[in-house]
Amino acid sequence: MSTEKHNSQEPEQQQPEAEQTTETQPEESQAEESQELSVEQVLADLAEAKDHVLRTQAEMQNLRRRMERDVENAHKYALEKFVGELLPVVDNLERAISAIDVSNEEFKAVGEGIELTLKSFLDVLGRFKVDTLDPKGEAFDPELHQAMSILEMQEVKPNTVVDVFQKGYTLNGRLVRPAMVVVSKAATAQANTDGEG
Repeated sequence: MSTEKHNSQEPEQQQPEAEQTTETQPEESQAEESQELSVEQVLADLAEAKDHVLRTQAEMQNLRRRMERDVENAHKYALEKFVGELLPVVDNLERAISAIDVSNEEFKAVGEGIELTLKSFLDVLGRFKVDTLDPKGEAFDPELHQAMSILEMQEVKPNTVVDVFQKGYTLNGRLVRPAMVVVSKAATAQANTDGEG
């Protein structure tokens, strides 16, 4: 009987071993799946990190370019306010020249002196990229000209500058002061004006 008991215990002992092997197989497959998932996750995280680095580098490069452009513009247009303050001086010199009676010999020399002063002043402004806008006879440009008056004229094309009250100025191509102008418009038909009156 002792051998029977011994034999009967052996299958019982073998049973837990079989259960253990079946239990370890699912654990191993779960571990392999989790490793595959973690590898995929790591690759996805790596791709996301690379994308983030590339975007950050692009942002930094754009920021650097923007800062360089801002510094360049600051240097380019630093004189804008100063030029704006000097323009009334130019206007006054031009008014003085137009007011002088050149037929009078006493004033002729003064007029020549003022003209030379104005010329040298404009030369200095030109060296600093300040350009004059004197658009008489040109097409009206609302970005450069300010219309002070509109005249009906038959002999001139519509939207043409026919007179300049005050010259305009640009600094490095940027408008400092618009030219104040008189603009032409098409004359209405004479019959229309006679019929209305």
